[in-house]
Amino acid sequence: MRPLAATGKYLDGFVSLFYPKTCITCGNVLAGREGTLCVACMSSLPETGYHNEGRNPVEELFYGRLQTEKVMALLFFDKGSRYRKLLYQLKYHDKPEIGIFLGRLIGSRLSETFTDYDLVIPIPLHKTRLRKRGYNQSALIAQGIAEILHIPVREDLLIRKIFNPTQTRKGRYQRWENVEGIFDCPETRPLENKHVLLVDDVITTGSTLEAAGSCMVNIPGIRISIAAVAYATA
Repeated sequence: MRPLAATGKYLDGFVSLFYPKTCITCGNVLAGREGTLCVACMSSLPETGYHNEGRNPVEELFYGRLQTEKVMALLFFDKGSRYRKLLYQLKYHDKPEIGIFLGRLIGSRLSETFTDYDLVIPIPLHKTRLRKRGYNQSALIAQGIAEILHIPVREDLLIRKIFNPTQTRKGRYQRWENVEGIFDCPETRPLENKHVLLVDDVITTGSTLEAAGSCMVNIPGIRISIAAVAYATA
């Protein structure tokens, strides 16, 4: 082992004695090669299996609203689920590595069934919110997906031109009103005849993704699929 590598290894071990890494969801100390989640929490992930299902409940949200090729969400986010901590830590506690981790999980599931994507496009944050948070959680998720599927991420082809209030505690119609017309595609040619994978963190009513897809839907030859970390059922 090279001296610098050995020094880094021992330093990490020394630090972990006083600041051990813990599982995001259960809080138990991580062991060995465990990363974001411990083995027990990984094995209990509330996966939807929707990557294997056509006409799944998330896909049905977009019927009559947005023409899509494939729609999936990785996890169920029931009320009170400890796995909600994953996105809470990602969005509000400066844990960008969680986004990459979740994106890789999505990418691995998508690679089991369908990989005919040309581009990954994350739902953008408005620049005001981006400055405050420091990163776009959906872009990190998209990056993880792209690593597995070996396709590019394009953050420049969809922009959020209006700073809208949070969607929390809004009903379905209010959510649509809140996002209608807030997105724009400044350059459409790179999207022509492409299969685009739109990526967001959570799908509740689908209004945000519908609004994003609506500004692309008339681009010649475009096909739109959707992937998210979670489907919020409550």
